This record gives sequence, C-alpha cells and structure tokens, in this order.
Amino acid sequence: MAEAVAINNPIVSKIMPRVVDIKNAKIMHHDHLVLDNVNFEVRKGDFVYLIGRTGSGKSSLLRTLYGDLEFNHGEADVCGYSLKSLSRSDLPNLRRRLGIVFQDFQLLTDRTVFENLEFMLRAIGWSDSIKIKSAIEESLDLVSLTDKIKKFPNQLSGGEQQRVSIARALLNHPELILADEPTGNLDPETTDEIMSLFYSIFKKTQTPMIFATHNYQLIAKYPGIIYMCAYNRLSRDDSHFKQAQAQQQQ
Repeated sequence: MAEAVAINNPIVSKIMPRVVDIKNAKIMHHDHLVLDNVNFEVRKGDFVYLIGRTGSGKSSLLRTLYGDLEFNHGEADVCGYSLKSLSRSDLPNLRRRLGIVFQDFQLLTDRTVFENLEFMLRAIGWSDSIKIKSAIEESLDLVSLTDKIKKFPNQLSGGEQQRVSIARALLNHPELILADEPTGNLDPETTDEIMSLFYSIFKKTQTPMIFATHNYQLIAKYPGIIYMCAYNRLSRDDSHFKQAQAQQQQ
C-alpha cells in the first residue's frame, strides 16, 4: 500500500473525512462523570495520542468509542454510527469497523496464534477457510510474525504476544484502530519496537489511530496529534505542529 502523503498535516487533515466526531459531550463511567464538555475529532490520516495520568479518563473515552460504556450526553459519531442512538443490534457492526488493542493482550492461551486469529474472524461471521487463512497470513506479515503462526501464547515473548493482538486488530481492515496503553506491560526496548510497528502500519495503511499512553517519550519520537486528559477535561495540544513548522523553516 502507498505510504501516507502527509502524516498529521493540519491542512490536509481538515479536508479528510471524520471517523470520530464528538461535540459538547460528557463521558461517564456509569454514574460518575469522567470527562466534561468533550470536543474531539479524528479524521482519516490522523495519528492521535490520548495522554494523561492513570485514571484521567483515557480508557473511559476509548471504551465509550467502542460502545462498552453508555453515551447519553452530547453528540458522538464513530465510523458512521451515532453513539447516542446505538442499539444493541448495531454494536457488533460498529465493532467490526474498529481494531482494538489492549494492554493485556487478551489472547486465548489454549490456542495457537493461527487459532486465536481464526476464532476472531469466525466470531464476526467469516466462514470461508481459504479467505480466513489469507487474511491471517496478511495480518501476521504486517507485524513480521508469520514464523510464529503455530506457536501458543506461552511460547511467545510479551512483545510477540502484543504483535499477535495487533495482527488481530488488523484482520478485518478496520476504519479506526484504538490502542489502550498497548505498551504498558512492556520493557522500554520492546515498547519502542511495538511503537515503531504501530507507526509503520499507520504510514502503510493510513488507518487512523487513537493511541492512549502516559509515556511521553513516545510522543517525542513518533509525533502525532495530542489530546490531554486532566481534571475532567480533554484539551487539544497543537505544540507539535508549531515545532514541525519551525523545523521546516530552518
């Protein structure tokens, strides 16, 4: 696939279609207000960071986006679905358009890499074994893990297990990837490898990504659009655009 022409370029981004559009919203965890007056957008070609301390609302926002937490206050559209009017029958269809990567891998320990990915595809309705095999091989190739296809999770390192979970997120060619602290359980060297992988996939596929993290060193090495969660608010930080413009003018 062709590499993105301009990554997180603010001018290009504004003409790209929105995949997430939230306006004047409240993000709730059951009856508890997590984030207030949220205005948040993600367009195709955006690599977006959600930063902030543990408990600041990053995970709650992501859980709201994939329908794990109810949304009732404000307006929110994700991949063409209104969260406010989202029905139980529509929820699986929304999630099929998303790729989700968690911190704790969530692999089935009694199944091989292939069987883990096959289970996910069959769960969303795939039935053609040839197409399933092709999709699995394509996803594992993207994460450089084709040689581990017959291994069980306990035969893999933490970084390799996270690569499997990334491959799983890519299987259905998602319109948006949500990554919730995906490097939180990894050592610094493996963290950099996984982050480099995310970024290379982003550049190859142009799939927009929302990456929640409290590791600010990643942001310096892999620039993106920054939103900060703090004090029950979500705010946009554009300083990376200013830095990029200054570098271009030098």
